[in-house]
Amino acid sequence: MAQRNSSGRGGSATATKSRSGSAATEIRESDIAQRRVDDLRGELRRRGISGTSGLRKDELVKRVVKEMRADQRRGGAAKAGTAPKAGGAGKRTESAAGKATTGRGAGAKKTTSARKSTSAAGKSSQGASGRPRQGGVTSRTTKYAQRISSTQDRPERAGRSLVTTDHEVIKRWAQARNAKPATIENTDHDGHLGVLRFDFPGYHRGRPLTEVSWAEWLRTFDERQLNFIYQEQMRSGQQSNFFLLESPLREDG
Repeated sequence: MAQRNSSGRGGSATATKSRSGSAATEIRESDIAQRRVDDLRGELRRRGISGTSGLRKDELVKRVVKEMRADQRRGGAAKAGTAPKAGGAGKRTESAAGKATTGRGAGAKKTTSARKSTSAAGKSSQGASGRPRQGGVTSRTTKYAQRISSTQDRPERAGRSLVTTDHEVIKRWAQARNAKPATIENTDHDGHLGVLRFDFPGYHRGRPLTEVSWAEWLRTFDERQLNFIYQEQMRSGQQSNFFLLESPLREDG
């Protein structure tokens, strides 16, 4: 979703400056506050910061602003030829060190090979950090659902639409409902599983289902590049069995 520009007027709208004293690109709380909660959490996850599921929006805004301003200060220090302050760099410092050593000796080849292997595994298995897969026909439901990246994440409210590709999140959701991984009978083809479903106890409407192993179900889920859209609870707070398997390529689950 495109971000809207804001004039940023008010006490919280302040511009940061580099150490040389020249004005840097302004980072305003009023601008950051225009972003959705999911986007703010995603921004912090990309910066290596976890445990944000319990933060309110105003807390998320302040944390994002703090991190972005810290990045500006580190960037200004680098241009001035000084080293950034120790502490708080975390994964970003490690990433910079990895780039600096790439291409030096036999160790560089191993590093490059490991990165390629990790990248390939992320594409062929569950989405990176459980993030939903994107495509040319990604639905509005997927775009606006709350992203769940691990079993530690919690819905923002009852009845919230959620989306994930994390295997453990999917398994725990099904097991909490005593649902078994399954496919619709007679939909398999060329040795591949058919349409993926869950077999809930006491629910026998629709076409007959065939139970399969979790390994088969999840492998097929990844091969078809699907997203798992679901609810934990209805708005009333009652446990929900709603789920949907969707592909941005429009392949039937």
